[in-house]
Amino acid sequence: MAIGNYEQYEERLKNMKHNVYVDGKKPGREEDFTSSGKFVIKETYDCANDPEYEDVCTATSHLTGEKINRFTHIHRSREDLLKKQLMTKLLCHRVGGCIQRCMGTDALNALEVVTYDCDRQCLTDYHERLQKFILKMQKEDLVANCAQTDVKGIRGVRPHEQPDPDQYLRIVGTNVDGPGMDGRPTKGIIVRGAKVCNSIAPYTDEIIALPSRFMTAKDIAYAVAFALPADWDGIKIMGLPGKRHKRKHLDAPIAHVGDVESMTIFDDVFVPNERVYLNGYDHPDAVQYAGYLALMFAHYHRHSYTGCKAAVSECIAAQAALVADVNGISKYDHVREKLSNIIGTAELVFAAGEASALHAVEFPNGSWIPDEILTNCGRRLAGQYIYHEYEILADLAGGISASLPTEESFFDPETAELCNKYIQRNPKYSTEETHRVLRMMEDKLCDSFEGSQMVAGVHGGGSPLMETITLMSRYDMTPLMDIAKYLAGFKDAKMKKYIRPTATPRAMLEKFRKTQTPADKTEK
Repeated sequence: MAIGNYEQYEERLKNMKHNVYVDGKKPGREEDFTSSGKFVIKETYDCANDPEYEDVCTATSHLTGEKINRFTHIHRSREDLLKKQLMTKLLCHRVGGCIQRCMGTDALNALEVVTYDCDRQCLTDYHERLQKFILKMQKEDLVANCAQTDVKGIRGVRPHEQPDPDQYLRIVGTNVDGPGMDGRPTKGIIVRGAKVCNSIAPYTDEIIALPSRFMTAKDIAYAVAFALPADWDGIKIMGLPGKRHKRKHLDAPIAHVGDVESMTIFDDVFVPNERVYLNGYDHPDAVQYAGYLALMFAHYHRHSYTGCKAAVSECIAAQAALVADVNGISKYDHVREKLSNIIGTAELVFAAGEASALHAVEFPNGSWIPDEILTNCGRRLAGQYIYHEYEILADLAGGISASLPTEESFFDPETAELCNKYIQRNPKYSTEETHRVLRMMEDKLCDSFEGSQMVAGVHGGGSPLMETITLMSRYDMTPLMDIAKYLAGFKDAKMKKYIRPTATPRAMLEKFRKTQTPADKTEK
């Protein structure tokens, strides 16, 4: 099997150990609290098996030559990057928001690049281990998430300086005996800590844990990356279900969409070496690759966001245009101006992702890396304007989105006729169509799940501030100012041909290396 189906995925979840905690209980993953999230994941399987979506949702494995789900693919060309971005956009249209599976894809691709580079300098064997994991992901079409965001403790303090050293995920034991993936005894490490803002962990096959920042020589215990089944011993998933209001009469795709967020706790978890892809204790220079890996994941993930967030904006624009027409105001200039703001943002965000893919460069391992400055520009633009887009939608929908009578009132024999009479607007829409649009506005603007999606629109993949930091750390202002010096007539200033080179996270690694001294190799 290289392209799986939803039924196989659901069966795997049913067979997993109960280690998800919700409201003081440990429900099985087949129970209702995961249904909204699994509705979204289902699209990633169904579309990969749909001839209409096959071109963007499948790819050819560089390891086996077999057709695979693109969510398990390693990007080997500019075309791969463009198709991944387009796939993300098209599938996000189908669920009205995040498609949720891109985190695993982006983590795999980041590891593919960084483990190769680390092995070349440190003589480790992380890349070889990773290839086996990628093969498993591809052959079984597994779903993975990425656990990156540490709880961080005191924000202005480095990991090794925290009063509680567990505020960042860390290694607390090396060269330890424990069970391998096949159950037989093997060597490995023990990790302790927690990851937050951790989407889909309660209904994923595999959890890929990555560092969240650059580490100094004193942070060696925190330079760790690995992948484990989501129900592995010692992993405790604190679930926060996100669901829409339940509907009884007006079924619709938007009513099924949701997710489950998680604080994922690693409570002295044994990780067999075969699943360890970075360990700061393996080599004095390995610690440097923690930040490089963190940046590489963020970079790939922000490129995915130029597909995802463009789709989110387009969905909001679509909903705004429809509710304006239902309200009979679609021809007014102020409405057209508001819609153009959302559409313009969506197009620019997607264009930034396309441009970054077209400016991609090939790395030594054969992966292609998009341009970091363009990717961050696109992601920052999306994050800056997301609340404004919801504001426009609320303005065009009107206050009834927050005061619409309950669904049952429109179907109760005593109140149905009157409720339907008094919501009617544009006569070209039936009463049911009008009700469906207003109910969608309630879901989009007043639902608790959608509130979390607004915040995710700002902070998911990194807040606009993080994009600004990344952008300005990569952008060389010196040749840019040389243009101004020439135009101002500075003495000896000459106009030079200036074309900005492609920026990638590797440049930040080299900058970091210049400021650090190697860590002493010690055993924990």
